[in-house]
Amino acid sequence: MLNKYARAFFTRVLTPFAALLLRLGVSPDAVTLIGTAGSVAGALVFFPRGEFFWGVITVTLFIFSDLVDGNMARQAGTSNKWGAFLDSTLDRVADAAIFGGLALWYSGQGNNDLMCAVAVFCLASGQVVSYTKARAESLGLPCDVSGLVERAERLVISLTCAGLAGLHKFGVPYIEWLLPVALWVVAVGSLVTVLQRMLTVRREAFEELRRTSREG
Repeated sequence: MLNKYARAFFTRVLTPFAALLLRLGVSPDAVTLIGTAGSVAGALVFFPRGEFFWGVITVTLFIFSDLVDGNMARQAGTSNKWGAFLDSTLDRVADAAIFGGLALWYSGQGNNDLMCAVAVFCLASGQVVSYTKARAESLGLPCDVSGLVERAERLVISLTCAGLAGLHKFGVPYIEWLLPVALWVVAVGSLVTVLQRMLTVRREAFEELRRTSREG
């Protein structure tokens, strides 16, 4: 749901900016690479030090490149499979940096082994959510289920709560608990999503087997 409505809104907002970049000679691939580098740097520089507010501001600014590069490619008529592959691959890199940065905080100054493990689980399960669909489609099996928590939901929940938790350093009391709550929600939601996709693919695999047996 977030992918559908948020992307439609920000696509309209960012279209003039995408057109400007094209006129300046910037390529969509360059925007993809810069956006990923900025997101990774913001997450790995600020999060391990507990600077969640500024880390989220930095990461969010660069995450918008995920919408700008595709918009640029469509305007320029250069949309292709390579661009889609690069974009999806680097999205996984940015996601890993975000949850990896949070795990580093909890393993260091945050001093909470349980939450470190939860952050690592969020990192791993997010990759598995994407992998299940890609692997199913590579086997010729449909995986027509979005699931409870996709990438957009993972990022919105985690970054919003991390940014708000960062206000604790500005004197806002008790708000730091939002980040652990968000990580637990993402962890459970991602697990449910993996199971939803696995059950869907299992059903499709057995239906294909039954069809093949009848035809044989």
